Amino acid sequence: MAFGVQQIFPIDFNKSAAVGVDIPFTGPTGFGNTIISGSNIQSLNLNTTQTPFKSNFTTAAATKNNLINYFLTNKGERPLNPTFGGGLRDFIFEQITTDNLDFLKERIQEELKQFFPNISIDSLEILREDNTNTITVSLTYNVINTNINDTIEIDFT
Repeated sequence: MAFGVQQIFPIDFNKSAAVGVDIPFTGPTGFGNTIISGSNIQSLNLNTTQTPFKSNFTTAAATKNNLINYFLTNKGERPLNPTFGGGLRDFIFEQITTDNLDFLKERIQEELKQFFPNISIDSLEILREDNTNTITVSLTYNVINTNINDTIEIDFT
């Protein structure tokens, strides 16, 4: 009897190895009270253990954060990868019509296949709220050959 092989990423077994970075970036920056006046710097307290970047340690969390990063990035925002990003903020200022939403959905599906080949889209819904000019993107996905599946819902106002 045949069965589906599940792939488990080896790094998920190493609990001390970070896979990615959580979004949003929150936390202290590592700079204490610093007073700069002219060329005089007083009391520079740099704590390198404090950082706004919080690591995540599983492939599931890293994949979800990568997808969120895709949706929050505008096209042209990454200098060495100008085609990366959902570019959804551009649609907020457009007349939101069914045709625009259908075009956006098709474009996102094509780009997710390009940038995330290990992702299978179960459902992608793009909803609009005319009164507040809000676009809501709801993506249900799974990582191919794993038990990783999740849903992301993001509102753009």
